[in-house]
Amino acid sequence: MSADPYGNGAEVLDPEEDLRTLISTRPGRHRAVDPSIARSWLLVPGTRPQSFDDMAASRADAVVLDIEDAVDPSNKPQARQDVVDWLTAGGRAWVRVNDAASPFWADDLAALAGAPGLLGIMLAKTESPDQVTSSFDRLRASVPVVALIESALGMEDAAHIARARGAFRLAFGSGDFRRDTGMSADAEAMAYPRARLVVASRVGDLPGPIDGPTVGNSMPTLREHSAITVSMGMTGKLCLAAEQAPVINEVICPTPSEVEWALDFLADFEGRGRVIRDGSDLPRLGRAQKIEKLAIAFGVHPTS
Repeated sequence: MSADPYGNGAEVLDPEEDLRTLISTRPGRHRAVDPSIARSWLLVPGTRPQSFDDMAASRADAVVLDIEDAVDPSNKPQARQDVVDWLTAGGRAWVRVNDAASPFWADDLAALAGAPGLLGIMLAKTESPDQVTSSFDRLRASVPVVALIESALGMEDAAHIARARGAFRLAFGSGDFRRDTGMSADAEAMAYPRARLVVASRVGDLPGPIDGPTVGNSMPTLREHSAITVSMGMTGKLCLAAEQAPVINEVICPTPSEVEWALDFLADFEGRGRVIRDGSDLPRLGRAQKIEKLAIAFGVHPTS
């Protein structure tokens, strides 16, 4: 593979390489997925340390130990300590910390700073870029921050939040956002905040945002909601149970037919000496390169 000469950040196929072979030799284990393209983000209550190992071994692309909404205020100190102990004993995960306006935020970050297994934090109820940067700095500027947007105020400032130093991805706290605004859960009602996060992520040069979770046990409903996530341009989704992760991963992923198209396009592009023929070639090249990258990361095979 070689660097993309058009500056899109992807890799393109060298003439002597066979991408079909490359995909088949990289099965894409879930726990090794780059968080910039992670699809399923599994929230695990910090009050259940006995489940941390099992959840870390699940098919979720990213595991987020939750010491915010999932924990009663009276139990937060113990949950925080259990999370830190697990991260210190060899566990590796993200942690959803309490919001910057809460009395727990500073203690959360002080306890987590330097924890060897901390992959990053998800900052609850982010409403300003300063909250992201302050959190990042308190963690010694060493781990990324996913800014969870859960209010009208945060949504209004999403573009500035996406540009904040330390910001890694945006995520949609859809439940709290609906409570704050009175909006319904209908796809039509949620189209605006989802689109705003997608545009803000692009403005901030961040990976695609992470959609809110689907509540309930219906896998057909989860599949439908995940398809909406994809249609809106979001590239990840929060999940509340390990069983949801495989469905999310499958839907937020290139299809075999899309991979087949990408390989054919890139092979033709190489065959004609990487010559751009018309205005439609560059957008198609960018799409093919993106599919190529994801196919390798997730081990998606072409149809033939």
